[in-house]
Amino acid sequence: MSRNYAEKLRLIRKAEGLTQATFAELTGISISTIKSYETGHQTARAETVEKVISTQPFEKYTLWLMTDKTAPIAGQVSPTLSPDGHDNTTSPRSTRKTG
Repeated sequence: MSRNYAEKLRLIRKAEGLTQATFAELTGISISTIKSYETGHQTARAETVEKVISTQPFEKYTLWLMTDKTAPIAGQVSPTLSPDGHDNTTSPRSTRKTG
């Protein structure tokens, strides 16, 4: 299922553990615009996506934002592959022993 840009931007922000204010500060997008996207009052456009993918911590989401595809081997992930906001694309291993 293809998501719209506004929904994808919200998923990225949440996966990175950022507030709307911090996301706005990092990307240069006004907080009021981010709030409008997330409440569905405004549609995110390509210019906004360009601001996000031009921001180093979010470059890893470029392919997913544009095509709904990922290429983890190339460092291109979706928020579900990077739920803790780290640059790695693998799940953290538990250090807890079982058995």
